Amino acid sequence: MGNFAMVEKLISFDEFLALEALLCTSDALYALAFEIFDSKGRGYLEFEDFKDVFELTSPYARIPFNFDCDFINLHFGKDRSRKISYQDFTQVIHDIADEHAVQAFKSLDEAHSGTISASAFNKIMILLKGHLLTPFVRENLLTAALQGESHGRITFAYYMGFISLLSNMELVKKIFRNRTHGHQNHELTKEELLTEAQNYAQVTPMEVDILFQLTSLLRSDGRIGYKELVAVSPLEDSLISYHNYAHGLQEAVHRKVEVKGRTMFLSVLEQIYRFSLGSVAGAVGATAVYPIDLVKTRMQNQRTGSLIGELMYKNSWDCFKKVIQFEGFAGLYRGLGPQLIGVAPEKAIKLTVNDLVRDQFTSSSGSIPLAAEILSGACAGASQVVFTNPLEIVKIRLQVAGEIASTKRISAITVIKDLGFFGLYKGARACFLRDIPFSAIYFTAYSHLKQTFADEKGFNSPATLLAAATLSGAPAACLTTPADVIKTRLQVEARKGQTTYSGLIDAAKKIWREEGGRAFWKGAGARVLRSSPQFGITLLTYEMLQRVFHIDFGGRELTGTGIDRHVQQTPVNPDHIGGYRFATAAFTGLETKLGLSFPKYTVT
Repeated sequence: MGNFAMVEKLISFDEFLALEALLCTSDALYALAFEIFDSKGRGYLEFEDFKDVFELTSPYARIPFNFDCDFINLHFGKDRSRKISYQDFTQVIHDIADEHAVQAFKSLDEAHSGTISASAFNKIMILLKGHLLTPFVRENLLTAALQGESHGRITFAYYMGFISLLSNMELVKKIFRNRTHGHQNHELTKEELLTEAQNYAQVTPMEVDILFQLTSLLRSDGRIGYKELVAVSPLEDSLISYHNYAHGLQEAVHRKVEVKGRTMFLSVLEQIYRFSLGSVAGAVGATAVYPIDLVKTRMQNQRTGSLIGELMYKNSWDCFKKVIQFEGFAGLYRGLGPQLIGVAPEKAIKLTVNDLVRDQFTSSSGSIPLAAEILSGACAGASQVVFTNPLEIVKIRLQVAGEIASTKRISAITVIKDLGFFGLYKGARACFLRDIPFSAIYFTAYSHLKQTFADEKGFNSPATLLAAATLSGAPAACLTTPADVIKTRLQVEARKGQTTYSGLIDAAKKIWREEGGRAFWKGAGARVLRSSPQFGITLLTYEMLQRVFHIDFGGRELTGTGIDRHVQQTPVNPDHIGGYRFATAAFTGLETKLGLSFPKYTVT
């Protein structure tokens, strides 16, 4: 990038390596700008070096810059003898854009009134600050200015506020995310955004006013959403990236999606992927809390009341101690085998169906109506019953088998033979009554708590995921306990002297008559203690597996993961590798971030 390169349009291999290394540095944008100004390669800049290059820029050609000013005197000295280092240069090149804007305002304020006409404002913004103008802002620049200032005159404060707003739009986006906890589908009023902006000195009330003047041309309800911020922001999210996040499989998927759209094959492949991860997550969660599940089942099966004299356990803790005392530690895991066989596909089906139905109702902005969230959870709960009811009834009968001493060994095969095919679906209606509302409550609560616990960028740490998943299980488990009690009574084999039930309504009537309303809440504590941590561990495992083994199938984006679809400026030439992958992005950044645009020529 020295004189030879500028004259001969060629670079040596050493210069090639130097540019390659420069493009890979963390401050590549400023380093590249410095190299352009330091054409002699001395590692510092004199005034003439800076002036010669700055006069070649397009903004200077449109509105000349007066170098005989205090700004230049302060940096290069009044006699122009001071040399500036790279570190000084980074601040000078950042600040000179504001100085240029001030000079432009003064040159058009011929009456020295501190105001300029709306047409002059429009001219300066287009000629000098064109890199900050999105198509929407450019088209509505004059309208917004006339709407914001009276008598068709633009004050210096408004002028600088407008420029400052456009320069700070990435900060405004951060303020929006902080206020909405990363929910990009939420909307804010001016008062809400202004309240949050008070935490950042860089954004003033005038700039917020200007922002809402601009966005009022997009919507008239006095609110602002993230898409309105994007329409005003000169930088697209993640457009200029200096890291390569693409992986081979993801690139292949994206190419297929771009060429043919999202095919049925990719959709099916995504569901298989979700089912596989859900199976692992379900097995991990079930194993972790199985002893609590066993205690819950035995407490719910315990009959009380005047007609039954059975009272084996005083409470859940007493049940836990007696299982260890009489059956050993292994007794806490009685029936775990069938449970693992069933719980893996059970949780996999539930998680997969919930995600699948949510996909259908989620908009392109990532929002989903509350009713659709509830429906997604309900569908997930219903889908698992058909598959898991037989496995659950086998699990329950094995869990209570150890309560009575017997020489007869009870196994899963024995239970299946005794029940027969239709017997395996005994209590299915009660399962529907329990699982549909449970999943509707759980997944809806989890989605909202997950968003609430996310940081300002919408990212969820493992701790917040565990907290959201665990807390969501408490109301879901507690409120559906009556249905779970009825289901348990229907599925457990009644022993001699115990009341038998012919169906869901019959069970509900007899439990109420013989044991009272409190019987419907038996085991509620154990159920909450079991369901909350189980789903907490299951959902945490599921979410973390999706991050560790992340594959983008082109469907709905994951939320709270920090994994984005980075829209990058790909190399113009596919042969560009290493640092040259970022060449286009770096040179574009000179214009979009620093305002350093140069005339473009076609090399022949």
